[in-house]
Amino acid sequence: MSHVSVRPATIADRAVVERLWLMFRHDLSEFDEVLPDADGTFHADRPRTVLGDADWAAYLLTVGARPAGLALVRGLGGSTRVLNTFFVVRGARRAGVGLRAVRQVVARHPGRWEVAFQDANAGAVRFWRRVATEIAGDGWAEERRPVPRRPDLPPDVWISFDHR
Repeated sequence: MSHVSVRPATIADRAVVERLWLMFRHDLSEFDEVLPDADGTFHADRPRTVLGDADWAAYLLTVGARPAGLALVRGLGGSTRVLNTFFVVRGARRAGVGLRAVRQVVARHPGRWEVAFQDANAGAVRFWRRVATEIAGDGWAEERRPVPRRPDLPPDVWISFDHR
């Protein structure tokens, strides 16, 4: 793939962010058993609220001039950043886009990081363990935590690492 870049999303990017969010939610629906709303879309409050919130950062991932993904980071005002959402469109997966993009996102906010994913998502398991190892070497940890308000789901896997 050509050049991968990460840039902050602005209010002007709202429509693109929301469309990428819908693709992300569609992909996750396989693991969290959530169906679309009656209008055929997935709940999209999060991308609407993060743009302009000082504790959040929204990023567009691009390949060349075209959108290839989305990253939402929370906890900017605290001691730990949480990569709340990280999504790469299917046409850009397995080409190094995700790894290059996540490195750029993490480099923008040095410090402690956490990322959650589902054990059943084998691709995410491989990807996030590889990311943690590439960024932090052996200095990362993994634990399972219950999914808030969803006791019917298996616990999420959380990876934590430092990036200075």
